[in-house]
Amino acid sequence: MPTNRAAWLTEPKSYPFQIKDAPFPTAGPGEVVIRNVVTALNPAEWKIQYCTGLGLQNHEFGTFQLYSKAAANLVSPIPDDMSFEAGSVLPLAIATASVGLYKQKYLGLPLPSLTPAPTGKTLLVWGGASSVGGTAVQLAVASGLRVITTASKANFEKVKELGADTVLDYHSATIVDDAIRVLSGTDLAGVYDAISSPQSLQPIGAILDKLGPHKVVAVLPVEGDFGKNALMSFETAFQITENPDEVGDPVWRDFVPGTLKNGQLKPKPDPEVVGKGLESIQAGLERLKKGVSATKLVIQY
Repeated sequence: MPTNRAAWLTEPKSYPFQIKDAPFPTAGPGEVVIRNVVTALNPAEWKIQYCTGLGLQNHEFGTFQLYSKAAANLVSPIPDDMSFEAGSVLPLAIATASVGLYKQKYLGLPLPSLTPAPTGKTLLVWGGASSVGGTAVQLAVASGLRVITTASKANFEKVKELGADTVLDYHSATIVDDAIRVLSGTDLAGVYDAISSPQSLQPIGAILDKLGPHKVVAVLPVEGDFGKNALMSFETAFQITENPDEVGDPVWRDFVPGTLKNGQLKPKPDPEVVGKGLESIQAGLERLKKGVSATKLVIQY
């Protein structure tokens, strides 16, 4: 049996990661063991210290190790012409965006399709150049919605290539008025906040002060008062394992493989390799903490 190694947090608030041997994961019913070739780094991983991931108590699921396991219905083959680095951009982004967009307790949008029918509804996605935001844009378009999103001016065209109808500059002093102008008179399905910080939720709250009450789905818990019309909820990617018939199977089994193959679902933003080996994870997270734009930092193993 191969030897497993992992980047460990050995005590609360420990720093840096310690690279040590790890138990080889055991696949249970409906699970697969994966040899990790590349792992993508995600903002929550430097913001929140947690044993393996939000909602997971078993270290065997974490990807800061050479071998991990996953639910068999939440994996997909990638096309021969897609690199592992590009493929690593998508798994967490798909899971996170799918939960917020499709679970009935959140936005409850129509499930994505290779041939979507227009719904007449509009979705505001805050942070369309991020991996979760860009995936949310693509999924919402595949659900037949018109998507309005935000990004920096430098990333406008990149986000439009994902299917966004209109892109607004979140740096603009007039972002609230700009969004109100574009969204007024539309059938707004809600707001998906892929950034989830006071800097994103404050303007979202101000926009909804004018447009009326709507659901707002955040990907991280944020404290604050963002107005009575922002009907807030917080979702996490692990919730995709709940009731697979609702979201997990329709997205991962019925939508993802075909759209990866035909190019409809794009692994964006582009990956940037920032290190090789488990020893590089800590430096990669430090780089991520400083801020990146329209790129996904990945580590090769």
